[in-house]
Amino acid sequence: MDLLIVDDEALARQRLARMVERLEGYRLVAQAADAAEAMAAMAEHDPDVVLCDIRMPGQDGLQLAQQISTMEDPPAIIFCTAYDEYALDAFGAQAVDYLLKPVSDEKLQAALNKAQKVNRAQLAALAQADSDVSADSRKHISARTRRGVELIPLDAIHYFLADHKYVTVYHDDNETLIDDTLKELEQEFPERFVRVHRNALVAIKAIEGMERSPQGQYRLRLKGLDHQPVVSRRHVSPLREFLSRL
Repeated sequence: MDLLIVDDEALARQRLARMVERLEGYRLVAQAADAAEAMAAMAEHDPDVVLCDIRMPGQDGLQLAQQISTMEDPPAIIFCTAYDEYALDAFGAQAVDYLLKPVSDEKLQAALNKAQKVNRAQLAALAQADSDVSADSRKHISARTRRGVELIPLDAIHYFLADHKYVTVYHDDNETLIDDTLKELEQEFPERFVRVHRNALVAIKAIEGMERSPQGQYRLRLKGLDHQPVVSRRHVSPLREFLSRL
């Protein structure tokens, strides 16, 4: 699992970083001193878990957590703080755990185990996909183009890719901008499309396999396409297990 540490105190970040290094199966991908740096680090590294302080200059940890919760595919949050009065607010912000400084190795490990259970919920959702088909779900995605409204059959769609405020659907005939968000599409069509990255949904029937590139990235092979969407590290394990059952 990939971790991001957010704390305005350098010594506190260094102490947590040393603790993470001692744990097997975890990798520290970035550190941040405030909320702005944290959001930039998340955009670049897509961590599984954020270890976050609460009292920080500018936007505090609770406000950061609220911002994170609005993301398409948010990481789990574990608060690490010297103050115990924010516990209720922290869990209200969907935190996985609330650790008081100085954090012990045992409590950090226990909190990360909880975060892993949260990630396993992704796998459960994927496994449920085939049984969630709705007879009433739409069979097309509509897009407003210069020619008017274009109806794109779901069966013709290979994947959706988000870039800032826009979502592009890649389909048999072309690529088209649409108004739907990835989150809306993921919730509406869990039986057809699987999340492989915070910015990508891929048609399950289009997947031929997953492979690791020479640069270390995981990518999907799609039927009839040269382009291979990137799979983020946090989605590799649940996606691999899901594909093994197809």
